Amino acid sequence: MESSEEDDDFPSIESITSQSKIDSVYQSRTEKGIRKLCCELLDLKDAVENFCGNMRTKYLAFLRISEEVVEMKHELTEMQKHISSQGLLVQDLVTGVCSELEDWNKSCSVNDVAEENPLVCEEQDSTPSVLCNERMILLDNIDVLLAEHKVEEAMEALVAEERKTPELKGSADNLSEEAHSYRLAFLERKATVEDQLVELAEQPLVNIDERRKALSFLIKLGKGPSAHQLLLKSFGSRLQTRIDVFLPSSSLCPRIFSATLAKLVFSGISAITKESGLVFGDNPAYTNRVVQWAEWEIEYFVRLVKENAPSSETVSALHAACLCIQASLSYCSLLESQGLKLSKLLLVLLRPYIEEVLELNFRRARKAVLNLLESEENLPVSPRFVCPLSAFATSSDDALIDNGLKFMYIIDEILGQLTPLALVHFGANILNRISQLYDKYVDALNKALPGPSDDDNLTELKELLPFRAETDSQQLALLGMAYTIFDELLPDAIWNLWNPQSESKELVAGAMENASPSTPLPVEVKEWRRHLQHSFDKLRDHFCRQYVLSFIYSREGKTRLNAQIYLSESVEDQYLDSDPLPSLPFQALFAKLQQLATVAGDVLLEREKIQKILLARLTETVVMWLSEEQEFWSAFEDDSSAIQPLGLQQLILDMHFTVEIARFAGYPSRHVHQIASAIIARAIRTFSARGIDPQSTLPVDEWFVETAKLAINKLLGTSGSDTSEIDEDHIIHDDIISDTDETASSLSTVESVESFASASMGELESPMFTDPESEDIYVHTRVIYLAFS
Repeated sequence: MESSEEDDDFPSIESITSQSKIDSVYQSRTEKGIRKLCCELLDLKDAVENFCGNMRTKYLAFLRISEEVVEMKHELTEMQKHISSQGLLVQDLVTGVCSELEDWNKSCSVNDVAEENPLVCEEQDSTPSVLCNERMILLDNIDVLLAEHKVEEAMEALVAEERKTPELKGSADNLSEEAHSYRLAFLERKATVEDQLVELAEQPLVNIDERRKALSFLIKLGKGPSAHQLLLKSFGSRLQTRIDVFLPSSSLCPRIFSATLAKLVFSGISAITKESGLVFGDNPAYTNRVVQWAEWEIEYFVRLVKENAPSSETVSALHAACLCIQASLSYCSLLESQGLKLSKLLLVLLRPYIEEVLELNFRRARKAVLNLLESEENLPVSPRFVCPLSAFATSSDDALIDNGLKFMYIIDEILGQLTPLALVHFGANILNRISQLYDKYVDALNKALPGPSDDDNLTELKELLPFRAETDSQQLALLGMAYTIFDELLPDAIWNLWNPQSESKELVAGAMENASPSTPLPVEVKEWRRHLQHSFDKLRDHFCRQYVLSFIYSREGKTRLNAQIYLSESVEDQYLDSDPLPSLPFQALFAKLQQLATVAGDVLLEREKIQKILLARLTETVVMWLSEEQEFWSAFEDDSSAIQPLGLQQLILDMHFTVEIARFAGYPSRHVHQIASAIIARAIRTFSARGIDPQSTLPVDEWFVETAKLAINKLLGTSGSDTSEIDEDHIIHDDIISDTDETASSLSTVESVESFASASMGELESPMFTDPESEDIYVHTRVIYLAFS
């Protein structure tokens, strides 16, 4: 069997051990171990108690040492204060002794002191050492103040020492070695003070008072230019920061971006101007620097405006540009009270940009006007234009009125963006461009009027236009609308920009008509109105020319008003009656003008001025055509044609009749009178050259005026059946006299008489000369008679 050391303690099963033995053995061993363990635990308990006691003792000792350290620190602080106070006492003592020694030295002469009292000489010999100590103490005090950042006190000490010691400011050539070293040390402290002042002034968060105080100290130290440069740099950086914060919002508010930016820039210029005046006074050198700095900032401002502005051809760009010029010039006018005149520079820098925006916007408007009649695009209209223009509506087709409203919208859209100052400085440019737009609009309206090219070959061109002014009423409505735009709507809009307080149209019209050089109305506006008048005159003359040509020429191209009227034998038949009448074409002209006056009275209601202008121009056009028609005069000059004195008499009567038409209709007749006089003079010369004696063949002068007035009276008093005596083949057909879309008016109606002839029947019957123009024409005729008799 295998043996082990455990055999003794654990006998094999073969040997049986009693229970009592087992219990006695294990019980004895367990008690022994427990007792041993208890002893160890008791020892450990004693050790722990000793450790805790030692720790408490050491902690109390630590607390006691900490209190001693605090007390020692407090004592050191008190000792430091005591030493400082003692140092001040010593300094005061030395200063007092030095001052007493100086006073004593001044009261006694040096020689007497040296002879009588040698001790004083010794004290005097010791004065330089006292002065040196005083200077060292001063430098130490300055060092302490600089270390504690008490710049103001250090500055006062330096200024006092410089005032007390003149050699610190003078040249260092004649100084002793000791004085030179002191001067270097003093300048070193002074430079340190300057550095601290510069550092304080450059801090972005320093308040205004502290910066102002630092700059004042620098000025006292003789660093005025550097101090002013620091001021400019400080305000420039602050302004740049505000601009950088604002720039990202340019895309969010493009219309007011330039005005807001102007407020930032010019408020910064104003602030630095005020601050420079407070700190540096009215020194011209510093003022010039402020002006130069302001000019740089304005150039930067203009560059930012150009870079961040909307697209130049948009309305937003025009609005932003006008707000920019308004705000900028307003701020410049405020800065003039501070001595800064920056308006000229601003205008020089902004003018190219403003003119570019105006050019592109008016170019866009010009394209819109050129496409006005061809385009069917619906544009918004202003209610204040609807009422004046809707009065010319002639039918359910409102294409003419719509185009007039569209044109005024185009103009109003541009004028609505302008500001007073923009109009003052760029008004001439704007007015010139508006007149160009009106020219284009008049050219477009000319396309709607009948012309010599209106034949069957141009049907396609007619179809391109949304409307054609075919009837008299439509043509008069077109002219009335163009006249209203140039005479009322455009001047009203411009005048309201110059004088926003004026709301009365009558006041506006009167001011613009009667403006004198002394009135506040700009000269450019009067010149602009003359240009508009010229543009309207082109449209009016086009209408009158086509209207008269359609009256004179038949559809076959034959001339109804020719020389055969005065060469044929039918002239004698007209004088068989006791009351001769004008020739049939001129009677038809009278009827045509009367009918047109009736239509104009309905279409151009309450616009008598344009009615008279049109009728006068039509009459002028007829006599102008007659005076310039070479074929008409060639017939009289041809030797083969038979001329009669009654032909000359009839021609002169027709001219007098034409003048009387103008006079009694109430419209201007001076030009008609001049042309008629020229025609009479030419006729007399022509007939005289053919052997006709005007002196013997023509009646007296008064006969023509009486006959012309009686003819008007007779024509106005005839009925509709009487007028049918006019030869249709020779004069006029229904398609010429009457308007197919209008109600024909009878020559005998009272309404026609009142609308066309302003004179009473009594005036017509009077044989006396009541018109200076009529008297002039007869005087002129009489002179011609005498010349050829």
